[in-house]
Amino acid sequence: MKAAFALAAIAALGVGSASAQEWKPTKPVEFVGAAGPGGGTDIFARNVQAIIQKYNLVDQPILVSNKGGGSGAEAFVYVKAAAGDPHKLVFGTSNLYTLPMVAKVAFKHTDFVPVAAMVFDEFILWNKGDSPYDDYKSYTAAAKAANGTFKMAGALSKDTDQTLTRYIEKDTGAKFIYIPYKSGGEASVQLSGGHAHSHVNNPSESVGHWKAGQVKPLCVFSKERMPQGPKVTETKGWSDIPTCKEQGSGIEEYKMPRTVALPPGSPPAAAEFWANVLKKVSETPEWKDYLEKTSQTGRFMAGAELKAFIDEDEKRTRKVYEEEGWLVN
Repeated sequence: MKAAFALAAIAALGVGSASAQEWKPTKPVEFVGAAGPGGGTDIFARNVQAIIQKYNLVDQPILVSNKGGGSGAEAFVYVKAAAGDPHKLVFGTSNLYTLPMVAKVAFKHTDFVPVAAMVFDEFILWNKGDSPYDDYKSYTAAAKAANGTFKMAGALSKDTDQTLTRYIEKDTGAKFIYIPYKSGGEASVQLSGGHAHSHVNNPSESVGHWKAGQVKPLCVFSKERMPQGPKVTETKGWSDIPTCKEQGSGIEEYKMPRTVALPPGSPPAAAEFWANVLKKVSETPEWKDYLEKTSQTGRFMAGAELKAFIDEDEKRTRKVYEEEGWLVN
């Protein structure tokens, strides 16, 4: 019944503008994930693929491949090489425009035709479960008083976690020893074991340790609290976590978009076609289920809105990278 309702809702959306109807796939399509199998980007791409196929939104078969080498650079280079072929789409994150800033890679974000951002990963300041600190202000004050001895675990170096750590330092005057690990999951293990004082993991990366009481969320770097949903612990769910702004942080918002882009030279009609398809995906019950399972925030952006977001976020991030001496491009 739910699927039938969703099909009716999709039909009500119409088929898009005339220009979008001028192009449609004529051969098998490849969704290229800029990360390894099983990661957030892979799960993102495969959920989009499954929903498209369930509702027959595209007439051609869709293959999902993973090219995670070089922190995702392999995928972007591969799709860039398919210039003018809108049958290949690269699925990534903000690494579309941040990776070229810190690594010598054979692409820049302006090489690609942005299609959509469909979902945003939230960032939460996490503490050890038995820590005496319960909010942003008390924890960062303690870190400041510790004179640079508090350890902040994170996923990778010169990436989103380390960037947010620098924002926290600028906001509070605290200094952290940033320790990069291979993944957010590994960072959470280190925190739960007492080998770090905090991390800024996405919700899905630490939900298991939160359920077990080994870590606790202090605040979420968002303008609004996360959507209501099932309880994670016996007493609290994601919507019970205060925003860091509520707790006196000067950081109003920090999110990571999950993006979709086409190769250079792809026709505007193809970009519009795919934006319409992805918009329909974002309005299905299955997409809502995906968001709840991954504790992500749904927000669809395409066209001028997406370009403006990328330009602003790239500019803001570049400033931090320049101050830190990370820029190579």
